[in-house]
Amino acid sequence: MLKRSLRFLTASMLLVALVGCGQREAVKDAAQYTNEIKDINIPDDVKIIGFGEATHGNIEFQTLKKDVFEAMIKNENVHVFVLEGDFGGAQQINQFIENGVGTAEEAIKALDYGIYKTEQMVEFVQWMHDYNQTVDVQDKIYFYGNDMQRYDYSKKGLLDFYAKVHADNARKFTTKLEHVSNKTMRDLSDSQLLELDKTIDTIINDLQSNKAMYEKKSSKDEFAFAVQYAQIMKQRTQLFLNDGNYMNLRDEYLAENLQWIVEYEATQGHDKVLMSAHNGHIEKTSATMAGYQSMGHYLSEIYKDQYFAIGTDFVKNTFQAQNGSGARKEYTIKHHNALVDAFSDIDNNIFYVDFEAAKQSKELANILSKKQRMGNIGDDFRPWYKLTQMLYTIKMTPKEAYDGLIVVQEATPTKIID
Repeated sequence: MLKRSLRFLTASMLLVALVGCGQREAVKDAAQYTNEIKDINIPDDVKIIGFGEATHGNIEFQTLKKDVFEAMIKNENVHVFVLEGDFGGAQQINQFIENGVGTAEEAIKALDYGIYKTEQMVEFVQWMHDYNQTVDVQDKIYFYGNDMQRYDYSKKGLLDFYAKVHADNARKFTTKLEHVSNKTMRDLSDSQLLELDKTIDTIINDLQSNKAMYEKKSSKDEFAFAVQYAQIMKQRTQLFLNDGNYMNLRDEYLAENLQWIVEYEATQGHDKVLMSAHNGHIEKTSATMAGYQSMGHYLSEIYKDQYFAIGTDFVKNTFQAQNGSGARKEYTIKHHNALVDAFSDIDNNIFYVDFEAAKQSKELANILSKKQRMGNIGDDFRPWYKLTQMLYTIKMTPKEAYDGLIVVQEATPTKIID
């Protein structure tokens, strides 16, 4: 009985410790260090603005994509929005935004990712399309994805290019790639993946060897995208072939693809981009797990102060996520840390904290320099995750991970469009 009681007491104490403390004291006059989203300003020399979301399945975090982008257009002359979504699929969205091809809902579905099949994302894409109808060519905005977890639309873009520049190769590579699709990709054997990897290498070598001829038959821009489509397909294949290193490799590729977008758009006269992804990809310190290097960490190493990271956090959050079986459920979490609680006297549900400004307060500067658990919920969640903060937060030092933070005091769940 004594041993059983000790085990129960130990487990209870551990559970209390893991669940976390209650609400902390608010910082007096903290409101003076906050801004509305429309008033966010970024240092002049920044090239990439990273915007993180603490949870994928919330209305507020998805709506913030539009709100932050609109602020960046007006305040920072940003013309390029990049999403943690499929590169090829995102080009279908861009076609709708630029040329009105299809509908906003059809464009969103091209990403082939459930978290984006929402009214909020459809409204965002429709807003970008409508915005482009009202401005001159030099002021138009553009949409990209920098992810590589799908095949279909990158494959389509590549084969469409070959149909234009080399009909024989178009037929040959269509045959070699006919078994490769979003539906079949998880059924490919290792030998098929290795053969696919060789085929893609052949395609990349062909593109590089015939660059001058292919550019003459198309354009420099079309050629550049064809090479990138092939690279995306190779990255997807490499992820399958290196499943044990999936997380690390994916973030490395996310950073590489974003760098390609930044460099390409610089040739179009656009010197800043807004990148939207999960907090775990945006933050600079790779706090998610030992041995992992986040996209934001790579970007910080490459771009130094030219990368500006804005994280997000929440207090009460009702969100939807997959429950392990593929079904989507709604969950509610109440979350506290020293930083969000410092602003608990503020009435606004959503507000922005610029860390450089907040450091003027000794109390806030002290909070920003201390490790604490910050919101981090992906697209997979189980009811028992609620028992410990360790499963829905990341322990990090705010001022090292981010340059600013958007706090959503109460977040509500998105609904998935069938």
